[in-house]
Amino acid sequence: MKNNKTDNLNLIDKNNLFHPITNLKAHSTEDILVVDRGEGVYIYDTNGKKYLEGLAGLWCSSLGYGVEELAETAKEQMNKLGYSSLFASKSHEPAIKLSEKLIELSPFDKGKVFFGNSGSDANDTQLKLYTYMNNALGKPNKKKILSRVKGYHGVTVASASMTGLPAQHKLFDLPTTSFSHAMTPHFYREGLDNETEEGLVNRLVEDIEIHISREGSENIAAMIAEPLMGAGGVIIPPKNYFPSIQKVLTKYDIPLIDDEVVCAFGRTGNMWGAETFDMKPSSITIAKALSAGFIPISAVIVPDSMYEPIKDASGDIGIFGHGYTYSGHPVSCAVALKTIEIYERDKVFEHVNDVSSYFQQRAHKLSELDYVGEVRGVGLICGIEMVANKKTKSLFDPIGSAGKIIAKKCQDNGLIVRAIGDVIALCPPLIINIAEIDELFDIINGNVLTFDLFLAKTSLLLKATPTALDSRFTNLESSGVTAPFFTSKGSYAPIFFIYFNQYILPIFVVSSFFCDYIYSNFY
Repeated sequence: MKNNKTDNLNLIDKNNLFHPITNLKAHSTEDILVVDRGEGVYIYDTNGKKYLEGLAGLWCSSLGYGVEELAETAKEQMNKLGYSSLFASKSHEPAIKLSEKLIELSPFDKGKVFFGNSGSDANDTQLKLYTYMNNALGKPNKKKILSRVKGYHGVTVASASMTGLPAQHKLFDLPTTSFSHAMTPHFYREGLDNETEEGLVNRLVEDIEIHISREGSENIAAMIAEPLMGAGGVIIPPKNYFPSIQKVLTKYDIPLIDDEVVCAFGRTGNMWGAETFDMKPSSITIAKALSAGFIPISAVIVPDSMYEPIKDASGDIGIFGHGYTYSGHPVSCAVALKTIEIYERDKVFEHVNDVSSYFQQRAHKLSELDYVGEVRGVGLICGIEMVANKKTKSLFDPIGSAGKIIAKKCQDNGLIVRAIGDVIALCPPLIINIAEIDELFDIINGNVLTFDLFLAKTSLLLKATPTALDSRFTNLESSGVTAPFFTSKGSYAPIFFIYFNQYILPIFVVSSFFCDYIYSNFY
């Protein structure tokens, strides 16, 4: 039961707070989760209820919550030097040492690190760096960015344009004409009947060639890609995807920007997601796990071959006119440096590899359930895609309704997940142990299974496509359950009669049962 503090915070929130990435109309009428504190892999709301954080906050909280060392590091740095900028050749020790460490960890022999505040502004910076460099090199037309449908790169005008998700474009007049989006490398959704992964990769390569031909290779500054697509639905590229497309990119002298905002620092079992998927980056974007989500910081890592023409051009015009007030904030840099120290000292990446096979085993077990179409993942990240019909891969109508129901039920039962449409995304803190993995998947399994049974018995909350319905209700009738009545528009009305062991229940009993079932399980 809520307390007065929670009720008051709900009201103040609705009256004052403008939420990011939220259905604002629904938010204005629904109760919200007010998070109060965190410890380990758990968070607690203002009512004291405990939740396993199955998405690490927002792909961020790699070390979990309540890490005293990071809090002490922040306090110590605040007391010593709470702020100083990097403008006009000023510097400070935390930024210097963090840049050194990141170059050491990077695939580049020599390079430079540019600091920002978020993955969005870091990818925005990537565009500006390539623009500046190409102007300096006498290539003024080489400005377009090639991205991918369902890729996610941020919410600034530039990074949202790189993003290939319609929700980030509608009503914002995005993307701008400087961006082009190639096919999604997703075998489950993009593979043709009887097509192999190799066959799909060949088509993906052809599609990129088509984009390059249409835009003109001389006009494309770079391609940007996540090693795996996070916010697009945890999409794992088919085998040999990156080596294949990079042959094309190399042929046309097109660099590859590696967006490691979700994947870097052990999420896939390696330091870089690029290592996991055999990707050769020309520059790198990082954020989130760089500070374990404890404080805002991002970075762009570039090799010296990219930095040198930028440096020389800044000398010619008198300045490199890009940077943020909080670029290389001393507290953020100190916390990030300590975070990396903990990763290495506590062998966090090794731990990920120790537990990830069990994590993926439990995740893929869910694919046996009736409405789970595909489970995909690597390391400690996975996506569970819900479908109306496994055979046809038909989607629910409306899209996202299944994901919303399951995410809400998981939250009600003490687990935070993210519904990306009808994909349930999981990305727990890297410190999660076997017992906590079991707890996570026991809740997931229970609520997905409940969802399966609910649909099979009622079909009241969600609609599927006609093809999916035909198949589903054929199967149900063979089990002794009657199909619902269909309307002329192809939707269906509630079930009034259910046959159970060949006996017809009185309609008032059926009605009472369903009302109670819906209320207790889904509201």
